[in-house]
Amino acid sequence: MNKITIVLFFLLIYSQAYYSQTIKPVDLYNPMSNTLAATIDGGITLGQTDYRDIKVSYTGRASLEYFFFSKGKASFGLKGFGGFGNVSGKDTRLKPNEFVTSIVYGGLGITYMIGINDILYPYISAGYSSLWYYPKDLNGNELHRYKVKRYDNQMAAYDGEIGLRYMVSENLSVNLSGALKLGTKDYLDDLKSGSNNDGFFSITAGISFYFGRDNDSDFDGVPNYMDLCPNTPLGVKVDATGCPLDSDGDGVPDYLDKCPNTPKGVHVDKNGCPLDSDGDGVPDYLDKCPDTPKGVQVDATGCPLDSDGDGVPDYLDKCPDTPKGVQVDKNGCPLDSDGDGVPDYLDKCPNTPKGTPVDAHGCPIVKKQQVIKSFTLSGDANFESGKADLLPQVYPILDSLAVTMKENTQLKWMVAGYTDAIGSTEINLKLSGKRAQAVVDYLVSRGVDRNKLVVKAFGKANPIATNNTAEGRAMNRRVEIKVIEK
Repeated sequence: MNKITIVLFFLLIYSQAYYSQTIKPVDLYNPMSNTLAATIDGGITLGQTDYRDIKVSYTGRASLEYFFFSKGKASFGLKGFGGFGNVSGKDTRLKPNEFVTSIVYGGLGITYMIGINDILYPYISAGYSSLWYYPKDLNGNELHRYKVKRYDNQMAAYDGEIGLRYMVSENLSVNLSGALKLGTKDYLDDLKSGSNNDGFFSITAGISFYFGRDNDSDFDGVPNYMDLCPNTPLGVKVDATGCPLDSDGDGVPDYLDKCPNTPKGVHVDKNGCPLDSDGDGVPDYLDKCPDTPKGVQVDATGCPLDSDGDGVPDYLDKCPDTPKGVQVDKNGCPLDSDGDGVPDYLDKCPNTPKGTPVDAHGCPIVKKQQVIKSFTLSGDANFESGKADLLPQVYPILDSLAVTMKENTQLKWMVAGYTDAIGSTEINLKLSGKRAQAVVDYLVSRGVDRNKLVVKAFGKANPIATNNTAEGRAMNRRVEIKVIEK
């Protein structure tokens, strides 16, 4: 008896492990989900008692099962069951030589079922029942111990079953199963012998009726057992699994999608529209400037408008009508290197000293009868580096100065050249003299009387700034033009 019980137990465990490993679950509504099954079956019993020879008897059963919601191949159910029948045995050593015990039982259990496909459903179940039994001989006489009430003819029993259901329609299956009922007492045959309790095997065949398996709760045309989206609103178009259509695959069904043609892979909001993080009207997947401030007008790529094309967007541009190609500062305004109020692209005198009044061309303004008594030219800005050749940009300044000199012939001017302290005294003295002479030669070429001009070379003498810094040395490299006081 113990060997048979152990073999059946391991057979049940192996069946469950085998199907759980070989049948891969899929994301599909299980056909048995939320289904009620009523089963009737019948078959034979094989008693496991103290009688040596097993005789075949009969049994009939009925059960009611409810299977819970499940996605995948496996489903669990609760089971209530009951049955009747006979258990018999034969042994020439005993008296009587044969017995027939009538049985009635009822109990509760659980069922674990796996759908191999839409037709075959192997299962295992286990339960606990209460069993009433009535031992008799072949003539229908009560056996001695039962008759004199030596024991209670009711006992608890443990139930194990393994079987297969074959679906012949959506609501009907034919079933084949084998079961073991193991009692907690040893009196099915009216004998108590050894340490093993009595029980019996049964082999049965029957049919099951299923209720709710073909329902379509949301009326979308897909039955519940196939419907992955069982609560679809009425009238919404669905696919073969009962889920609302999502034509663009963005995760928002068509009936809720306000942007039904979103390209694949684009992130969308709850309305199915592409995300627009900065709210500029250009979706993120097209937006080349994703952090545009709120309210700023943008172009088709989501970037702020730049009407004059100067690289500074309109909302930051303080000079919105800058001509094409003109260099601008961070505010979008044309550069004015000498700070005279005339932008570089219009300034004909780009190195005007700070504070000098200028005309529309950026050149110093010289009023008639007004004498400029002192004027300084920066060596770096007006001469070639290390040479005495005038740069063209200084011509307008000297032209204006020449006008003043010709209008004031009573004045005499000193043109003095200076250098920084780098290099020898002799070389610096020569260079300062050559630069002063170059200025004089230009003024004379513009009609100034040479006799009114005196050239002086001071080299590195009389610095106006420190020679220890680059800035200071740049200031010391200069040509000063002054009125000679009488």
